[in-house]
Amino acid sequence: MPITAVIFDYGRVLSNPEDAVAKDRMIALTGLTEEQLFPSYWRFRHPYDLGELNGTAYWKSVASDAGTTFTAEQIESLIETDILMWASLNEEMLAWVVALQDAGYPTAILSNMGEDMLRYMRQEFGWLAHFQHHTWSCEIGIGKPDPTIYTHTCERLGVSPATTLFIDDKPENIAAATEMGLHAIQFHSIEQLMQELESRGLAEGLPKPSRRN
Repeated sequence: MPITAVIFDYGRVLSNPEDAVAKDRMIALTGLTEEQLFPSYWRFRHPYDLGELNGTAYWKSVASDAGTTFTAEQIESLIETDILMWASLNEEMLAWVVALQDAGYPTAILSNMGEDMLRYMRQEFGWLAHFQHHTWSCEIGIGKPDPTIYTHTCERLGVSPATTLFIDDKPENIAAATEMGLHAIQFHSIEQLMQELESRGLAEGLPKPSRRN
């Protein structure tokens, strides 16, 4: 059966990987080394993305876990810098999104996303309005790879998993989506995405993703 809809993750799919300048600034703000900071940064990320922690509580948890404390001013700067670290857009992928939408394909975003990043995106990214549906983990209290989030998104988009393509950068999210019946591809690059669409027989009728000259 041909693909009739596409669901996208945001981070490292519609966005580029972490911005190096913002990442270095974050490390400097904490006074920690990269090796000290990022295990704690990721340890509390899922509760942050689920809305169980707000930005202040998240960074206090990170600090405590890393054996330090952050002032209110540090936390404010860390929230801002964290947003900027994930705000660089993958223009090639966004161009493909536009091509899909112009061709009449329903599109959605399904992303584990904290409230601070989501607030920024809604203010700055007008292109969000062109997706038929958004699933943000912080708003529904469910995050990938929980199977129910895939069912929720397909139902809200009004599509069948059997004819829907899901693109994400994390293998555990791809595995869960596949288990729920979606055609799921782990994203590494636009060239790799094109190759997998072709090799799996999913490219028929879809606009071709391509790198800009």
